[in-house]
Amino acid sequence: MHVRHLSLVDFRSYETAEVALEPGVGTFVGLNGQGKTNLVEAIGYVATLASHRVAQDAPLVRSGAEKAAIRLAVVRDGREQQVELEILPGRANRARLGRGGPVRPREILGTLRTVLFAPEDLQLVKGDPAARRTFLDDLLVARQPRWAGARADYDKILKNRNALLRSGRQGVDRGALEATLPVWDEHLASVGAHLIYARLRLLRDLAPYVGKAYDEVSAGASDAGLTYRSGLHEQMAEALAAGEVPEVDALQAAIHQTFEQQRRSELDRGVTLVGPHRDEVTLRLGELPAKGYASHGESWSFALALRLGAFQLLRHDLGTDPVLVLDDVFAELDGTRRERLAAMVADAEQVLVTAAVAADVPPELAGRMYDVTKGSVTARE
Repeated sequence: MHVRHLSLVDFRSYETAEVALEPGVGTFVGLNGQGKTNLVEAIGYVATLASHRVAQDAPLVRSGAEKAAIRLAVVRDGREQQVELEILPGRANRARLGRGGPVRPREILGTLRTVLFAPEDLQLVKGDPAARRTFLDDLLVARQPRWAGARADYDKILKNRNALLRSGRQGVDRGALEATLPVWDEHLASVGAHLIYARLRLLRDLAPYVGKAYDEVSAGASDAGLTYRSGLHEQMAEALAAGEVPEVDALQAAIHQTFEQQRRSELDRGVTLVGPHRDEVTLRLGELPAKGYASHGESWSFALALRLGAFQLLRHDLGTDPVLVLDDVFAELDGTRRERLAAMVADAEQVLVTAAVAADVPPELAGRMYDVTKGSVTARE
């Protein structure tokens, strides 16, 4: 899988851009603020329907424009597929595949898969649990795009259930609230159990790749691992932390049981305290959690291992390489980690690199160079 052509209209700093790409390594070189990261951000947005830099769509549209457009030519197994996405802040985005009519944006997921590593990924190790949940759920969708619908359904159910709980704190009759709540309990338990089950299976499959990648990046055996920490009742939480993957029915029953245990607290606080949105993935080195105990270098190695593990898992599952994006990461790594990272990814079908200085990119990743200056992209001869 690789991107053959990227076309932008009013995306970030680009009024227009046309970039021909090739398999192998492509490196965008330019000083900070010139627009090199915008290029790989656009590619990642088509793959995931999200930006790795901002949570909202408005910053993606060039100042003064009403909308932005990204068009990609994606080649997989020798066949080319055109994909187009219009970004319309405040409205529903529009998408198109090939020469067909409009499709829902969610339907383009899976056309392109990417794995992106950026300096922000240090927060996967040092940051809040939400970053690790998002990493896991994004990989779940990259692996099986149908989970995007389940995530959206869960978010809607959670929003409605929280609104109902808040109403109890605002004077709504408690009896009427408790009569309605079981309906939302059932919805959340059903969708939430399926999400937890999918996460557990993903972690089971991902963990060996992450452990191996960490050892290769750090050049040592460190027993890097991942543990699922759940807010379900104690017996189930211990089973999940031990690596068990119960069936969906058992997880659904555990959610209901925990709802009963937490009912008074939820009503008093007006918020849902049970479900996958409250769970955590603990990264550990040996018996110690990486967060708070890992050195700066170890934290970078773990962040790299997570992304490289994801790349290897998708390579195995898909039978083809996702596009690997390395956004301004070499400047953050010491020489040893640069060389090890380069050696590990040099055989990927397509690697897209951004760097302020070409010398930061290891020789093993020598490929086609593109100069990026004030929103203009020029391929070097």
